[in-house]
Amino acid sequence: MRCGLIFTLLCCLAGAAQGASASALAAPHKAYLTLIIDDLGQNLPRDRRVLALPGPVTTAIMPDTPHAAEFAREAHQAGKTIILHMPMDPATGPFAWHPELPVEELGKRLDAAFKAVPYTAGINNHMGSRMTAEPAAMAWLMDELQRRHKFFLDSRTSAKTVAAAEAQKIGLASVSRDVFLDDERTEAAITTQLQTAIKLAHRQGSAVMIGHPYPQTLAVLERELPKLKAQGIEWIDIKLMISVRGNQAMAGHGKDGVYRYR
Repeated sequence: MRCGLIFTLLCCLAGAAQGASASALAAPHKAYLTLIIDDLGQNLPRDRRVLALPGPVTTAIMPDTPHAAEFAREAHQAGKTIILHMPMDPATGPFAWHPELPVEELGKRLDAAFKAVPYTAGINNHMGSRMTAEPAAMAWLMDELQRRHKFFLDSRTSAKTVAAAEAQKIGLASVSRDVFLDDERTEAAITTQLQTAIKLAHRQGSAVMIGHPYPQTLAVLERELPKLKAQGIEWIDIKLMISVRGNQAMAGHGKDGVYRYR
């Protein structure tokens, strides 16, 4: 009788363990998505559509735009994360960084840009295919952002970028873009890119998207973002994404969590 009872208990425990294991295997894999909209500050009615998107969109505001400070205040009041969309070579203008500029001038332009865009939590590069390939300048920038308690988002406008690698070297809070939504400005192409980001998030656990306030992009986002949850996607703020990734490079950015350097 006693042996039979023990056998029955063992069978129950084995069944419970098997069930727990099956539940763990069946548990949905976390898939996180972050969205940044660049080039803001130029057109208030258009940019306000970005603030109305249903989730934690990050607003990247250009310093040399007529509504930079005003839109930053509105974004702050709406509870959005604001980053400085810093012009870098081949971008032009009074704030733009160029490889031939001395560090003193880079610092002056960075100071002026931060003053033009209040409430910033971090920075990403506007253009910058030449500038982000400059190790010395990028190392200086990451030290400066560390001093200012700002994070860095590498827009990855060039495969030669060393920006994220320099951030990783000093442990600066940073993250890198995975998908550009709207290199091709048609709703069909943008929808395809969004689905690419969703698939990537399911495959590697997270994806970082950058888009622009084009009418086609906003139309797609307004239509598709409310569907993310049903597709197993959790849309999170960029600061949480930095925490989720822990400053590690994704497969498209490097190897074994380390960013490629050139």
